[in-house]
Amino acid sequence: MVTRGLFVGRFQPFHLGHLAAIKYVLKKVDELVIVIGSAQYSHRRNNPFTAGERLVMVRKALEEAGVDCSKIWIVPVPDVHLHMLWVSSVEGYTPKFDVVYSNEPLTRRLFMEAGYKVKSIPFHKRKFYSSTEVREELLKGESWEKLVPKSVADFIKEIDGINRLKDLVKTDKPQ
Repeated sequence: MVTRGLFVGRFQPFHLGHLAAIKYVLKKVDELVIVIGSAQYSHRRNNPFTAGERLVMVRKALEEAGVDCSKIWIVPVPDVHLHMLWVSSVEGYTPKFDVVYSNEPLTRRLFMEAGYKVKSIPFHKRKFYSSTEVREELLKGESWEKLVPKSVADFIKEIDGINRLKDLVKTDKPQ
């Protein structure tokens, strides 16, 4: 029997911690569904990248790392803003899955209450590898590239993601 896992993230942007988590999960399952959560959001400080851009980042990072993508689905899923409906929304967008891998408390709780087996993932240098940290480093002009796969850094530059994020944090209010 094939075991299919589910891994949810916003990937704003995809970083080396995400890559380590996915590699870990791939050792535990035969196939993996990667959900790009909050897919409807972009062009915001906390969600600067579109679902399509995040999909490209994930795919490029996996390919760069030599991950076999033939048994991976990458599926954008928008939020429904009703916790009691969120799991069924994910189920409607994705292939069937057997086990959920997540450390995020709400995600874990909702899938457990829906009857899924939920497993934790070892954190990989969590202090450094978080999308919030990457965005903050990017805004400060610091060395954010070391926090993401090279292919992701190249893609962010290609789509002018640095200037996009800098524009998004500006205000039109008088100083």
